[in-house]
Amino acid sequence: MKMKNSLNDVNNYLFEQLERLTDDEELEEKGSLDRELKRAKAIAGLCSTIVNNAKLVLDAKKYADELGVTNEKEVLMLSDGNQE
Repeated sequence: MKMKNSLNDVNNYLFEQLERLTDDEELEEKGSLDRELKRAKAIAGLCSTIVNNAKLVLDAKKYADELGVTNEKEVLMLSDGNQE
């Protein structure tokens, strides 16, 4: 599966995993439920990190807009606290 890089894709991955977890026939195989639960936990954790990162970027952009900062380099400096 080729990974894509949008929040819409993250949403799709979560729903695909939900479908796998509700597929009774697939889960009847020995060990399949445990495997899918581990996979779901890993996917949920990664997706949470991706969403939190996207929120951080959005918050930084909003903050930069409030301060009138338009230079991308200056916006990045807001996030690490470095001031020149």
